[in-house]
Amino acid sequence: MLSRIKVWLLATLATVAMSAQAADYEAGKHYTVLDEPVPVQQNGKIHVEEAFWYGCPHCFHLESVLSPWKKQLADDVQFTGVPAMFGRQWVVHAQLYHVADVLGVLDQVHEDIFNAINVGGKRLLDKDDQRDFLVEKAGVSAEDFDKAYDSFTVKSRMKNADQRIRAFKISGVPALIVQGKYIVTAQQAGSQKAMLEVVDHLIDQERSAL
Repeated sequence: MLSRIKVWLLATLATVAMSAQAADYEAGKHYTVLDEPVPVQQNGKIHVEEAFWYGCPHCFHLESVLSPWKKQLADDVQFTGVPAMFGRQWVVHAQLYHVADVLGVLDQVHEDIFNAINVGGKRLLDKDDQRDFLVEKAGVSAEDFDKAYDSFTVKSRMKNADQRIRAFKISGVPALIVQGKYIVTAQQAGSQKAMLEVVDHLIDQERSAL
């Protein structure tokens, strides 16, 4: 009997603690609620999107906590990167992201691109440099790179990503967007680590609404 009471007490305390933590996250304070939600794919998943730029040092530092967090996401959560294009260099790096994605090597080189730009001092703003980089890091052929670089698919993905960024009404990166409804930034959440805690809360909130 004693053990059952102990288990019940522990479960109750855990529930109270989780409720108290959830109550600490306030719309308008720790995250922003979009007036007009941006549609997401209706596939039964909870969508989390990251607005970023490879040349952004804050995005680079976020990657160190974001990468392990993504690996432990539940099966009902879908994570997608959305490279922002707020300037010429941003556009060039966004194209590299989408080319790598089309070639099927994005997961392999994503962190390498961040490191090359933010640690290695490589700008990767030239088509030839990008080609050489993907050939070296991912073993893609120069011919496949050139074919993907100017492809309709890459151009369409860049256009769609730009439209989503504009619809999110954000002016800086990094930002995490949950289910096309909520914008989470380090400034509002309090830190980059706290961003993920707020996102976890919003994922649970959306999961209970499905």
